[in-house]
Amino acid sequence: MTAWTGPYAPTLLAFEEAAGAFVDLVAQVRGDWDRPGLGVWDLRSLVGHTTRALVTVTTYLDRPATTEDLTSPAAYLVGSGSVDPGLVAGRGQQAGVDLGSEPAARVAEAAARALARVREADPEALVETVNGGMRVGTYLPTRTFELVVHTADVAAALGLDADVPPAALREAAALATQVVLEQGRGQDLLLTLTGRADWPADLVVIR
Repeated sequence: MTAWTGPYAPTLLAFEEAAGAFVDLVAQVRGDWDRPGLGVWDLRSLVGHTTRALVTVTTYLDRPATTEDLTSPAAYLVGSGSVDPGLVAGRGQQAGVDLGSEPAARVAEAAARALARVREADPEALVETVNGGMRVGTYLPTRTFELVVHTADVAAALGLDADVPPAALREAAALATQVVLEQGRGQDLLLTLTGRADWPADLVVIR
């Protein structure tokens, strides 16, 4: 029986939906892995970077933590904003290389491993992430967020509309809002969404 019940059930559902949507989209790629992806990344690197949202789940579940340093998904994403963009770009490029000759199959395998491990995990367990110790149930929405955002990026690179399931989209949108509030930009967000101001160019959750 899964421990992802009660308030944790929507968190697991959102991750399952996001992972499934990403796998289904990557399966539509027909060989042109060198086409432009996002920024400095070609499509292979973009897919590789996105796959890290699955791989890190599996990795961190094997790294128990003794302290809870971050108590919200928003705090994790705010902390990630200070990471060297060059380091992120390099990791994405290497992750793309690691996908090998059958990228879609490697993505599907990574998703299957991550989902199997998460379903068996205790959402209250503490794991050591790159930004500090977190509960699994707190960390997982950050992975859903990455999957949803970058699935949209992959779809754009392929000239397709992103088809993100509702639970995953709600999780990602809610987390983006929380990050904006953590950044002290709630007023800017409210004015923009109510048509009273243009979207500020510097109001960005991740790049």
